[in-house]
Amino acid sequence: MSKLYSRICGVLEKFVPSSLKPLWNHPAGPKTIFFWAPAVKWGLVVAGLGDVQRPVEKVSAKQYGALAVTGLIWSRYSVVIEPKNWSLLAVNLLVSLTSGYQVVRALRYQMSNAESNDPKKKK
Repeated sequence: MSKLYSRICGVLEKFVPSSLKPLWNHPAGPKTIFFWAPAVKWGLVVAGLGDVQRPVEKVSAKQYGALAVTGLIWSRYSVVIEPKNWSLLAVNLLVSLTSGYQVVRALRYQMSNAESNDPKKKK
């Protein structure tokens, strides 16, 4: 796969404008996994934003809590590795923020549901 990808990059490099050559040849550019991992991870941000419309009773606080924590961990990692990967930082911060928002929604729903079912408060 690596040889195939290298050949594809070699062919595409001929079509890259000179103004984009610094991005193309960057240590975290499109020729490396440092570029493609965050690019694909934007799907999690899009999914999290799409779930804002999801009924709150179907939102899993545990699932989104794990995503939020993972986003924070990978955010930290993205600035300590070489080369520093700012796109990875951005996508992980947004994964953490969108997931954190879903956690808050789910916990508020669970707390309000628990209060309404509390027999002490029904009196």
